[in-house]
Amino acid sequence: MSDQSPLTAAPTGAPLTAPPQPAVEPTATGMPMAHPTSTAQPTPAYAAGPVGKVRSTGTCILLAVVTLGIYSIVWFYKTHSEMKAHSGNGIGGGLAIVLTLFVGIVMPFLTSSEVGNLHRRAGRAAPVSGATGLWYFPGTFILVGPIVWFVKTNSALNDHWRSLGAA
Repeated sequence: MSDQSPLTAAPTGAPLTAPPQPAVEPTATGMPMAHPTSTAQPTPAYAAGPVGKVRSTGTCILLAVVTLGIYSIVWFYKTHSEMKAHSGNGIGGGLAIVLTLFVGIVMPFLTSSEVGNLHRRAGRAAPVSGATGLWYFPGTFILVGPIVWFVKTNSALNDHWRSLGAA
């Protein structure tokens, strides 16, 4: 077994040297703190993948009505796929379809939450959250609730994409 030492072996005849120490200084709590000349780079808030597509709110509502709700499934798939590809977080399009078909009531809450998280990770206030889904249910009982939910959520998603340069 070799004896491990903080000294590194040098070529024959050269003196032993200590390994280089990181540029740290102890703080008042005794924990090391990076030296001001440290070259550590800040970690980005999220992996910035491709920017999603801006979808006209009115056109989406019209397509949902004309296709008897089928476009709603397409919208959930596309928006969740884009959010996952962009941020690396979220459920993605495939799981969005499964949830929409089998437990659709969770989708307004989940979608609004993910859109709000996109804004937060970009350092902005979230215009929507999971609670925005309450417009959808129990808002369904006042009939306009789902429309209010969609306008708020789709507008927030479009605002996020536009802030990143989408047309």
